[in-house]
Amino acid sequence: MYATIIYIMGKLEDIVSLCKRRGFIFPGSDVYGGMAGTWDYGPLGVMLKRKVMQSWWNFWVDQRDDMYGIDAAIIMNPKTWRASGHVDTFNDPLVECKACHNRFRADHLGDFGEGVTTEEFIKADIKCPNCGKKDWDEIKKFNMMFETHVGAVSDDTSIAYLRPETAQGIFTNFKNVVDTIYPDLPFGLCQQGKAFRNEISPRDFVFRSREFEQMEIEYFVNPKEWEQNFDKLLASCHAFLEETMGLPVDKIHDLEVPAEDRAHYSKRTIDIEFDYPIGCEELMGIAYRTDFDLGNIDRESGKSMVYRDKNTGESFIPHVIEPSFGVERLLMAVLTSAYWEDGDRVVLRLPENLAPYRFCVSPLLKNKPELVKKAQEVYHQLKDKYTFVTWDDSGNIGKRYKKQDEIGTPKCVVVDFDTLEDDTVTVRDRDTTEQVRIKIAEL
Repeated sequence: MYATIIYIMGKLEDIVSLCKRRGFIFPGSDVYGGMAGTWDYGPLGVMLKRKVMQSWWNFWVDQRDDMYGIDAAIIMNPKTWRASGHVDTFNDPLVECKACHNRFRADHLGDFGEGVTTEEFIKADIKCPNCGKKDWDEIKKFNMMFETHVGAVSDDTSIAYLRPETAQGIFTNFKNVVDTIYPDLPFGLCQQGKAFRNEISPRDFVFRSREFEQMEIEYFVNPKEWEQNFDKLLASCHAFLEETMGLPVDKIHDLEVPAEDRAHYSKRTIDIEFDYPIGCEELMGIAYRTDFDLGNIDRESGKSMVYRDKNTGESFIPHVIEPSFGVERLLMAVLTSAYWEDGDRVVLRLPENLAPYRFCVSPLLKNKPELVKKAQEVYHQLKDKYTFVTWDDSGNIGKRYKKQDEIGTPKCVVVDFDTLEDDTVTVRDRDTTEQVRIKIAEL
């Protein structure tokens, strides 16, 4: 039966609808009309997001001997962003429609690079997505960092920024880590946390938003050995995405970024792209940043970033390879891969390690005290062992199955009258809908 089922992948609007209907993700500040580029996570979304992030941490930090975690402040000394180049170069091309005064990223309205000029844009004869006219102002550079003020007085001396990436907090702590735990090269520092970018046109659900979370690794290497370490980390990225996250191999693609499109700090970058409902887009990236960041800190701060290799006696500023993951883009890839329609049945086929609940326990009838009591015993038994177990006695059994299919619960356990006689329960599989009788002791 399972082999004959034909599944249809959902469109983005189907996934957005499911996420709101079942309590995964809501529009930010929805009760006040929302705020573009912000999203709130409901009970199931929090569970899924935490499992994604914990799986990443377990894969990259807990299971390895060459990775260490840090947690740096969100608001940093503004010198950090001047030295890193963000103040001068972290810009998007902004264009405004003179007719309706809506603003857009110019490079998102056509087949342009980020360095698109006003002349190129006008020549392309682009229509305004809002009003349909072709009356454009000149393209301007728009810095995406959120500016704030620190202290009691708001003036030029109190300007600070919400971090646009988590990477710089790792670089500024490089020397602290080396001086305290003395790690051997190569080693990595890993961080998860919030980042903020004042996107001109946030879009496509959580794919591009103004507040998001990153999971970044800065892997410090001897400059002579960067290529072999780059290849190893790239292979590990694929293993994580395909095996731990359960993403389909045929929907993951490597794009070697040409020199003219790479970030100013990168000597080599590979974007790992994914086939989203919105098209093939960047899921994550891995970049060889050379000694750009530590070199800048070494020059600008007056503090040496030189590392002395105690095994070889060499002294040098380490080079860096950066695998960078966005939590929301990864979460969206997981949801995209898991969402299926089987006739009138919607199924979220999440990997078992990511599903918010592993089991749902139900009494066949909630108005039969003996069934409820027995089902509660089974529920607590599974809860003690697996933690991620839910209880559902609302509606008929068919409605419960439908709900659990939509939130991705792999197994539903039902206590019925036979349970009272032989201590067996019905276990129903989410993906195949097959049902089997199993002894409670064997659950």
